[in-house]
Amino acid sequence: MPGFELFGDAERESVKDVLDNGVLMRYGFDGMRNGHWKAKELEAQLCKTFNTKHVQLVSSGTAAVSVALAAAGIGTGDEVIMPTFTFVASFEAIMMLGAIPILVDIDSTLTLDPKAVNAAITPKTKAVMAVQMCGSMANMDALKSICNAHNLVFVEDACQAIGGSYKGQPLGSIADVGCFSFDFVKTMTCGEGGAVITNNKEFYTNADYYSDHGHDHIGNDRGAESHPFLGYNFRISELHAAVGLAQAKRLPEFLAIQRKNFDIIRNELAKIPEVEFRTVPDGGVESCAFLNFFLPTAEISQNVSKAFKENGIDVCWNYYENNWHYVRKWHHLKEAKSLYPLSSEIKSALDTLKTKDFSQSDYFISRNISCLIKLSWTEDEVKARAFKMRACIEEALK
Repeated sequence: MPGFELFGDAERESVKDVLDNGVLMRYGFDGMRNGHWKAKELEAQLCKTFNTKHVQLVSSGTAAVSVALAAAGIGTGDEVIMPTFTFVASFEAIMMLGAIPILVDIDSTLTLDPKAVNAAITPKTKAVMAVQMCGSMANMDALKSICNAHNLVFVEDACQAIGGSYKGQPLGSIADVGCFSFDFVKTMTCGEGGAVITNNKEFYTNADYYSDHGHDHIGNDRGAESHPFLGYNFRISELHAAVGLAQAKRLPEFLAIQRKNFDIIRNELAKIPEVEFRTVPDGGVESCAFLNFFLPTAEISQNVSKAFKENGIDVCWNYYENNWHYVRKWHHLKEAKSLYPLSSEIKSALDTLKTKDFSQSDYFISRNISCLIKLSWTEDEVKARAFKMRACIEEALK
């Protein structure tokens, strides 16, 4: 991760094909495009990749979450349970629909704690959103059981975990509806793009219509299409889909490199008794996009992070002070700073974040270091990096 590190002839040829053909929009212009449909090809490819019946491409991972929720009937006043550790897009996508984000603690998986989810359910709860952060997963069986018991929609945000699996199923395909991001820094990139995947035909049809102004896409005359309901423009372009199509075909190559580099570093750090790796649920296989580990205390973790930077070890983070990914610094959310008026229900829910106890999440995030695994490293570079990381940690532990 990310796939742009290995851009090559396949991506260039795919983009050139679109430009030579001249149709950049994914819908319409049937007579001009001479049978060229990059978005449709990519959707078919992703159906195979994720072993799912339906894929709807959209313009981003954020759009994918909003479209997935809307397709499942989530809207104004509905509560959606989400984790404290994610990207800001999670609550943005929920609030765009007028729904209410309910933040709950994570556990040692760095994802949703099922006990915290169960405790947060109210009569207004309509969905639970598991975010498979940094390449691994929540306890999906436990979360699925909770959703089934309370008749809740189960949403899986696997934007950072393409290539991972749980009990033989690709991450993203386990819940009622899944979401992916193909932005510039993902393992597979379109530059900008995302996807909604599902085996539920109704959810897929809703996503297909909703992401293109409510068009029903019946027939080949775009001007004569009906509008069964309101929608928005979350379309992907043929240019973005062309990049993604080439990358999707190369995904096994990327994942193999990612896993090899991950294993080299993990095996070296495993020699340090005080290093504790994140919990991966039984039956889970990480995508290896990130290597995540805990150190004994928050202070040691901060010292190691500082040592990494001083020794030229990049793309490693402690998220405790991060304002993109962790609740502690989401001041704009807690203060309900919005360009448009928010409902009193949303404001009330956000106000509780100012005093809500997330000490369990703090315990895990403050001790965690998350290291992105690059595809462009040579084997010698990975080994040298691993040795240097180990030395920094051992020095901090003295």
